[in-house]
Amino acid sequence: MKASDLLVACLEREEVEHVFGVPGEELEDLLFSIRDSTVTFVPVRHEQGAAFMADVHGRLTGDAGVCLGTLGPGATNLLTGVADAHLDKSPLVAITGQGGLERLHQESHQAIDVLRMFEPVTKWNTQLDSPDIVHESVRKAFKVAEYEKPGATHLELPEDVAAEETDARPLESRKGVPFAAPNPDTLARVQEHLRNADRPIVIAGNGAVRTHAATQLREFVEATGIPVVSTYMGKGAVSDANEQSLMTLGSGTDGEATTAISRADLVLAVGYDIAEHDPADWNDGTPVLVHVDSEPAEVYEAYDPDVEVIADSGRTLRSLTEWSRSAEPSFDREWFTEGRERIVAGIDRTPNETAPFTVEGVLPVLREAMAPEDVLVSDVGNHKMAIAQNFPTYEPNTCIISNGLASMGIAVPGGLAADLAIDANVVAATGDGGFLMNAAEIETATRTGCDYTIVVFNDDDYGLISKKQRDHTGESFGTGLTNPDFVTFAESFGIDGYRPETSADLRDALESAIGGGMALIEVPVE
Repeated sequence: MKASDLLVACLEREEVEHVFGVPGEELEDLLFSIRDSTVTFVPVRHEQGAAFMADVHGRLTGDAGVCLGTLGPGATNLLTGVADAHLDKSPLVAITGQGGLERLHQESHQAIDVLRMFEPVTKWNTQLDSPDIVHESVRKAFKVAEYEKPGATHLELPEDVAAEETDARPLESRKGVPFAAPNPDTLARVQEHLRNADRPIVIAGNGAVRTHAATQLREFVEATGIPVVSTYMGKGAVSDANEQSLMTLGSGTDGEATTAISRADLVLAVGYDIAEHDPADWNDGTPVLVHVDSEPAEVYEAYDPDVEVIADSGRTLRSLTEWSRSAEPSFDREWFTEGRERIVAGIDRTPNETAPFTVEGVLPVLREAMAPEDVLVSDVGNHKMAIAQNFPTYEPNTCIISNGLASMGIAVPGGLAADLAIDANVVAATGDGGFLMNAAEIETATRTGCDYTIVVFNDDDYGLISKKQRDHTGESFGTGLTNPDFVTFAESFGIDGYRPETSADLRDALESAIGGGMALIEVPVE
């Protein structure tokens, strides 16, 4: 078969259902190989959108999402979404076309060194410079992308190699490389610290969700009564309905969640990722710090663990749960309860019928309209901070926030990927700035038969930057925007558009939109 046929056969072996991308001349053989396969090619409107789709697919499923772009501008356009997956620890395989090998030694049309460009934002990338290495390279790309900690990989396929013949055949896809059990001596050290603690607390990070350790974490919390604070990407690891949940870092009118960490005498950080949240924001160096993850902690002055348990996080938590049931450590089980009461009271900010909308006021209405298993994909901006701290989340992977690279523009394409990947309803929440960065993917969504709701918080501004500027200087500059009529914009794509003016209007719009076909709700906010 041709190398392009082999590559697609390898994708089939990896059980890839969708490849998101933009076609290009150098991809001709590969595109026709996809046409004749069980893989569905989804042409998108911009390569960044394709990468975000692959990124969110990987985040939700644990299986690498696949995005495709041609050489030159196609590859550069993919880069932001690939980098987002890399820092958010989301499995993704990017494939780019390239000119023929005979012209890559010299300056030529659209030719840039894509491999060097992708090197800083991938776990591994390579050029398929021979048809006989395609099968090994594709298998490695998926294995490396999906293995803890997951991330992005990249394959470059020159157009002449794509057309060459090979006798190679796809390798078997072998999923789920297991992690080691925790070291008994290390566990004993953790148990001793727990035995001596009075006010322990758990920080649940991205890894607690990503490694499917949420079940074991919930059992540990239930058995011990230890409170939990989540990072933005760890939301849902423990249900926010649980009395031990202190929501997320920064939650509470006066930052009660972070205050609780400062009062704790032991911090158990499960799957915590420094790229997501600077530990200097919560760690003053006084509590005992235990790091539970699949990899050793980054060297960091503000995050220098007393003990590191490098193993399967779920098995580690299960062992600690079993120990706690027999040892019955004497923790104070009430020290955090007043803080939780203040946090819960603070997030209920439903406005009266005539008050102007705020993001914080809309979120309780949105939460009420969504089932616990429904998925919210948040863009980046002022609304992200409110969602992270004020949107209760009840199940793992049901509030998708980009907080490693934290790139604007992810919500609309991310909502598309989520809708294709899961059975529950999907809401993409975005600001007016992030929305228009990839709003064209609404056309992709309607063409592929997607059904999700886009909520646009419109303040005619890059609001988060304005807020930070005003906090620092008392004024803002360079952040003001003008916008189209978003309802008319939505209707031009053939989808329903709503612009509620009261809380009752908002409830009606959400009830009509969620699960009722593609729709956009514009919410003017102050």
